[in-house]
Amino acid sequence: MFPFKTALNASTLFPFELDVIQQIEITKQAGYDGIELWIRDIETYLEKGGSIQTIQAALKRNDLVLINAIAFFKWADEDQETREAAFKQVEEEMELLASLGCLSIAAPPFGEVKSVTLDEMAQHFDRLVTLGRKIGVEPLLEFWGKSPQLSTLEQAQLVLEKLQVRNAKLLLDPFHMYIGGSNFANLQSLQANQIGIVHVNDYPPSPPKDELEDADRVFPGEGISNTFAIGNALAEIGYKDYLSLELFITDYKNKSALEVAQHGLNTLKSAYVG
Repeated sequence: MFPFKTALNASTLFPFELDVIQQIEITKQAGYDGIELWIRDIETYLEKGGSIQTIQAALKRNDLVLINAIAFFKWADEDQETREAAFKQVEEEMELLASLGCLSIAAPPFGEVKSVTLDEMAQHFDRLVTLGRKIGVEPLLEFWGKSPQLSTLEQAQLVLEKLQVRNAKLLLDPFHMYIGGSNFANLQSLQANQIGIVHVNDYPPSPPKDELEDADRVFPGEGISNTFAIGNALAEIGYKDYLSLELFITDYKNKSALEVAQHGLNTLKSAYVG
C-alpha cells in the first residue's frame, strides 16, 4: 500500500500554459490528492478577470487540497531594506493564499544570501513563521543546491535547531539534495513532523551535477536517484504526508497535459515504493 499522499506542482504543467482552474482540473483528473500553485499564476488569473471565489469553488468541486504555494520573496536577503520589502510582499501573498485555504508557502534562499549566517537566517525565518502562523499559512524552509548559503539538508537542519518558534518545517527536494551535496542518509535523522512537503523528481547521469539545471529533471525512476531508498527512509520515520511531483521539462513531445500528469503519478508511486 502506498503510504504517502500525492500532489502535483503546477510547474510540471507549465509547457501547456494552463490557467489555475485548468491546472486544478487536470490535477484532479489525473488522480492526485493535492496541488501546489504558483503565486504568479494565481495573480495572472485574477488580473485577467478571474476571482478568488472561482478558485475556491474549483478546489472544492474537485476535492483538491491546495497544499502549498510557490513564491519568490527575499526574506533572508543581506540588505535590510530588501528584507523589509520582502516581508511586506509575502504578507500580502499569504493573506491571498489564506483566503484560498492554502496550507503553506515555500521559503527558499532567494536573493543575496552569500554573507548571511545561519544564525541570521534563523532570526529571519523565526519572523517569517510567526507572521505566517498569524495569517494561517505555514512557511516551509527550503534549501537550494546552488545557493551560496542554505544549500544542503544539513544547513537547513541547523537553522531549524536555532529557531525560537516550535515545530517549524522543511521542504525537501532530492534534486537540490543531489546538486548541493546533501547526505541522503540524513533523511533518517529527521522527525516526520519536521517535514512539510517532499518534492519528488529524478535527475539524469549527465550533465555533471554542477551543470544540472531545473529543466534537466526527469520523472521519478527515470534517472539515477535512489528513489526507493528515499521513500523507504521517509516511511521509516513515519512521514505520511505529501510527495509532490515538481518538474520543469519544457517539451513533453506529443503528450497532453493529462497524460503528463497521469504518467507523473504512476512514476511517483512506482519509484517511491519499489
